[in-house]
Amino acid sequence: MSTDSYQRPARFETWRLAVIYIIVGLVFTGLLFRLINLQIIQKAELTKDAVENYTHEVQPAAPRGIIYDRNGFILARNIAAYNVVITPAGLPDDVSDIQRIYRELSILIDVPVGGPVTDESLAQVKLFAACVPGPGISQLVALQDTLAPYSPVKIKCNISEDTARVIKEKSVDWPGVSVEVEPIRDFPTGSLTSNIIGFLGPIPASQEKAYIDKGFIPNRDKVGYAGIEKSMQEILAGRNGLRVVQIDVAGQELRNLEPPIPAVPGNNVTLTIDTRLQAAAEASLKFEVDYWNAWFKTNRISSGAVIAMNPKTGEILAMVSFPTYENNRFARLIPSYYFEQLSQDPRHPLLNNAISAEYPPGSVFKLSTATGAFNEGVVDLSTIVQAPGELVLCVKYNQSEECTEGNSRPFVDWNPLGFGEIDFQHCIAFSSNVCFYKLGGGYKDEIPQGLGIERLGQYARALGYGQRSGIELEGEAKGLIPSPQWKRINTGENWSTGDTYIASVGQGYVVATPLQILMSGATIANNGKLMQPTIIRNVTDGDGNVVSMWFNPDPNVFAASPEETPGSYQISPFTPNMKWDITKTAMIQGYSCDAGYCSLQENNRKVVDPATVAAVRGGTRLAVTDPRGTLHRIFDGFPIAVAGKTGTAEYCDDVARAAKRCDYGSWPTHSWTLAYAPYEDPEIIVIAFAYNGGEGATVAAPIVERVIRAYFELKSLDIAQGKPVLGQ
Repeated sequence: MSTDSYQRPARFETWRLAVIYIIVGLVFTGLLFRLINLQIIQKAELTKDAVENYTHEVQPAAPRGIIYDRNGFILARNIAAYNVVITPAGLPDDVSDIQRIYRELSILIDVPVGGPVTDESLAQVKLFAACVPGPGISQLVALQDTLAPYSPVKIKCNISEDTARVIKEKSVDWPGVSVEVEPIRDFPTGSLTSNIIGFLGPIPASQEKAYIDKGFIPNRDKVGYAGIEKSMQEILAGRNGLRVVQIDVAGQELRNLEPPIPAVPGNNVTLTIDTRLQAAAEASLKFEVDYWNAWFKTNRISSGAVIAMNPKTGEILAMVSFPTYENNRFARLIPSYYFEQLSQDPRHPLLNNAISAEYPPGSVFKLSTATGAFNEGVVDLSTIVQAPGELVLCVKYNQSEECTEGNSRPFVDWNPLGFGEIDFQHCIAFSSNVCFYKLGGGYKDEIPQGLGIERLGQYARALGYGQRSGIELEGEAKGLIPSPQWKRINTGENWSTGDTYIASVGQGYVVATPLQILMSGATIANNGKLMQPTIIRNVTDGDGNVVSMWFNPDPNVFAASPEETPGSYQISPFTPNMKWDITKTAMIQGYSCDAGYCSLQENNRKVVDPATVAAVRGGTRLAVTDPRGTLHRIFDGFPIAVAGKTGTAEYCDDVARAAKRCDYGSWPTHSWTLAYAPYEDPEIIVIAFAYNGGEGATVAAPIVERVIRAYFELKSLDIAQGKPVLGQ
């Protein structure tokens, strides 16, 4: 054998083996470190993630509280709505059986079966909200099957009860198909009380976090958007329940991980409103609006308000705002077209005119001027005032300015013939503008020193003007009692004597809400006591037990005790709360006046003399009893003694300017009337307002008369039937 063909064995290189060992060692070291990281270092975090993967929280919705009127009539409740739902995991395995179910169900509920399921059709379905017509049954179920097959998908909402029964009967033949019962809000009185009750809507995106922190579920739970539903949201909503369950990868519930916490129903709220009187007030207002609009053959009166209150307790017995809206249309969702229609309506039907609209009060404001002038000694019962049909007054912007023909202009009375010589109470009864010009701003030697704007503002605020009342409704406006400082800041001009004259009759810069005007009249009717207006009679739990509750109107906070919210007043159980008594509470800031200008006297406050209130009350009674009184024609022969005040307020707002009706001397007018009865011991006071209504005695007064008449008729009916008496 040749030595050249001999192959020597290859020499083994040990470094190669070392490399292999090193690589294997590094791999195992990495695995070891990874194992340590997962099992020890990240154990808590990974355990938490694992638990979160199989843990699911279910929050059963809490039933919302019911709203009643004072007689137990339901104003807002929860009713059952029936939805057809399909659980994909519950459907049969055979495709032909599934299609059969779809076809039979489609005929019953009028929802198309839908074509073949494609990626494009599923993408289309994602654009639709639940219960919105459009997608077919196949597409809705297929999409849900990819997301959570054990969770039901809504196929059609709000089916009839008969259809729901049929589907329940067929549930044996239609596995996976069922009926879901969903509570929705129902308002039996609808538009009659919508401005008081309000409506519900989805949780706003801007407030989502705050509601989530309170246990609410976005896109499911609804919250109050207006009225009592909004202001009493915390009371009515209750508290959602909680179930912590284990689920598998498909979303199927396996077991409870913690003891379930049941939902706590919301408390029920009883209002002071009497639905019967509310209906009478609305009918009276609508009748007058329709009558005058037909008379003038145009929609002359576009809006209005009526409020009835017990002046001794502050209970609101009726509160009507016209025009109104149908809150039942918002029960399931808020239709965008309807909401847009209401929002664009120039009459603002979503606005509660009784508390949120501000208008010049006109002659009903003269009660403030009369109270101040009498209490300050500007006039007394024996003073005789000359009241011609027109008065030429000097309009000065500073004290040193002299009166000339250039700064003098006529101020007219509503009665061009004037009233001649009249005393203080007949100034009120006849509502003489000229008389109140003199009382407010003074006139030569006849009334050398008038009340003045500073003191007028003090008395107006003491009667309830220029500030929110604190009623349990959101959106209340403050109104405005102007001052020289306010005018300089907002208009850049000095206050003039002419401003004082027109403010004395409730014109110029003075604006108020119907509720504020009602409060001013109630203070006079109740002998100086201004009661806190309230619309809540009591709050009860699900078992009917009365819940003690206080309300602070400044931050709109409800509390279980007054200590929790200083400055609050009790709303449940009902307790009459007096805001103040002008004859005992020193609310009137003292002023030193000279030559028509007044300066503040520090640390000098006084009350209103009871004789002042009695004198003003006497003037309101004369408005009915005197043949020339502004309310004599309406209440002459009325079986119960009535007193009150009418008002006709000139205005020039955007609507009037657009219609070119703001010509000097011929401005359009609002109609007001305020009246209370019985005169000696009042138990009802009513304010009526008609936008662009004209004379108060002609348009608003008949509304008030019918409401007061309805009140006493209902009261007699309750007494005859042995029921709780209305207003008591």
